[in-house]
Amino acid sequence: MTLPVLTRQEGIRTAIEVSIERRPAPDAGSLSERDAVWPQRLRRIARAALTYWGRPDLIDNAELLLTELVTNALRHGHGRTIGLRMYLSGGRFRIEVQDASPDRPELRYACPTDESGRGLFLVDALAEAWGVSDDGTTTWCTLPLTEGPSDMEPAAVTAPVLREALLHLPTNPSAVAAARISGRTRLTMLDWPGNVHAAIDVLGCLVDNAVKYGLTPGKTGQKLSARLGVTETHELVIDVTDPNPNFPNFTDATDGTLGRGLWKARELGSQLSWFVAPDFEGKTVRAVIKPGEADR
Repeated sequence: MTLPVLTRQEGIRTAIEVSIERRPAPDAGSLSERDAVWPQRLRRIARAALTYWGRPDLIDNAELLLTELVTNALRHGHGRTIGLRMYLSGGRFRIEVQDASPDRPELRYACPTDESGRGLFLVDALAEAWGVSDDGTTTWCTLPLTEGPSDMEPAAVTAPVLREALLHLPTNPSAVAAARISGRTRLTMLDWPGNVHAAIDVLGCLVDNAVKYGLTPGKTGQKLSARLGVTETHELVIDVTDPNPNFPNFTDATDGTLGRGLWKARELGSQLSWFVAPDFEGKTVRAVIKPGEADR
């Protein structure tokens, strides 16, 4: 593997370029064990890049699109290497996968009983647009950089996220205690060099806010989750996602005019923001905490 490379071109914000060596399986159309690990590794790179670029709202769709394009290239490519390029340009996020195969991939509709064949169908459904280069060797797709209803950007993350942990939480008041217990364990595993006691308090505040204002009492099928991430510069990113896409009084909530939950999180040293999470059909409230002296 060639490590991710940051490049700059006219009209393009910082791009990620990765080159990996294929290890094809003996059976055509199958994935070898060595090749099968690449989609997950590249998803981590995409998540880190989009978080760094301040576009976490694109992560879920980008990961799905990337998985399908890379898997297709690994299965059917002819060259020894697969090239991946991701970048923001012209109001769009673009993914390009180069596999050296002149055979143009074609969209087909799989039958309900088929176990495969839905890759490009999924790309066609999720992407704003997709296509193939004239020589057939590169498949690309785009996602629009749409603006959410929030009037603020997600709290700045100054470096890529290196390690992260996801917490699936119950959709009732017990979520706060569950988050605090699981969060402490996850922070220990993530080895974050900061004030863990304060971080757990911040996590509890965000989850409590989500339970009180993000859930609809009595409604079934709701989801509540938290994600903890540690960046390359040792910042801690806490994202709590709930089903309610609106937060009209965010400023009042953080300055203490409306309740003390998020105000307390801010007083504990976190930088707060919120943004729409379209694939979750809800929103994410984010806290970014700088590293400090460990207090475990």
